[in-house]
Amino acid sequence: MKYLKASLFAWVLLLALLLGQTAGAQTIVTAEQFFQKVAERYGAVKEYEASIRIISSGTQPMDGVLIFKAPALLRIDFSQPADQVIVFDGKTLIVYLPQYRAILQQDTELQAGSLGAAALASKEGLSLLKRNYIIAWERSPAPEPLDPGSDEMVYRLMLTRKNVAEGYKNIRLSVGEKDSLIRRLEGWTTANEKITFDFRDIRINQGISEARFKFDPPASANLYSNFLFQ
Repeated sequence: MKYLKASLFAWVLLLALLLGQTAGAQTIVTAEQFFQKVAERYGAVKEYEASIRIISSGTQPMDGVLIFKAPALLRIDFSQPADQVIVFDGKTLIVYLPQYRAILQQDTELQAGSLGAAALASKEGLSLLKRNYIIAWERSPAPEPLDPGSDEMVYRLMLTRKNVAEGYKNIRLSVGEKDSLIRRLEGWTTANEKITFDFRDIRINQGISEARFKFDPPASANLYSNFLFQ
């Protein structure tokens, strides 16, 4: 529970970066130009769905399905941990933990300075990251295997924070060579913990009903409001 409180909004911040589609990397000269293309194309992504795996240091992998609808609807239904749900509507974050029969609810307006997760789900949000991070190719603009021995080739960007106020010291983006989609995102926290997001079966602008973002928790679950402050 303590780890969840510490990292939950960092997850949302990172997820916001993964909902976009990049332009062809072959026309990009610098890392900043490449990143700018991500921001420019991001505005064209109205809906997004993908299988997701989240791996955090010292914890079991989390698997689920992520859906997003502009401007700020986000939901993850997990199969591991079974039946866990995260829902975000741009104002309120809800986390359902069935193993604890608990509903964690946080009004993000209470954290105007640090919980700008909804704002990141936009071209403007990515521009904010551009201002707060130094953007560079990790090694070179040439594609390389996603994993050692993998046939999947990706372009890699490394973001390094400009000031200590940012929650992640470094963020590494891996963008697919063939489909120009962000395939993996890795973030290193101030405590040197690494969080990895892998995305598969990505589908963009396929028509997602807003009804899929509505969550009706069991009446028997206990509600904990503003849990990040407790």
